[in-house]
Amino acid sequence: MTADTQLSNPAPAESLSSGTPLGRARGLGSAREGAHHWGVERLAAAATLALLVWLAVSLLRLPALDHATVTQWLKAPLVAVPMLLLILAMFRHLQMGLIVVIEDYAHDEGNRLILIALVNLASIFGGALALFSVLKIAFAPLGAG
Repeated sequence: MTADTQLSNPAPAESLSSGTPLGRARGLGSAREGAHHWGVERLAAAATLALLVWLAVSLLRLPALDHATVTQWLKAPLVAVPMLLLILAMFRHLQMGLIVVIEDYAHDEGNRLILIALVNLASIFGGALALFSVLKIAFAPLGAG
């Protein structure tokens, strides 16, 4: 069979069964889903980086780094809001990154689902705890520290 006849006679439908790479890929979701995930992960990384730079510069500008100074600083709305955004972006980026690692390296489907569930629970719990801590400081009475 020459190359011309191979191009004019496509392979029969049986060649697209589950034994071929295309057959194995069928049913695994849209190819665009990965691009969206990649974009969201990069957006979370960029937001985290920008907010971490803000945090570092802000802390370096404080006169002292003792508990009273930092908690008083964190009470300001223009400080508490970026701190909350940093927490959200950081924990989302952490969650998405760990899930990608699990999907790439955990080959057993049962273990993969359990690990992803644990990562989701841990990131939600850790993020909620951090958000609560910042909000508790931000809304505490002025005398409390």
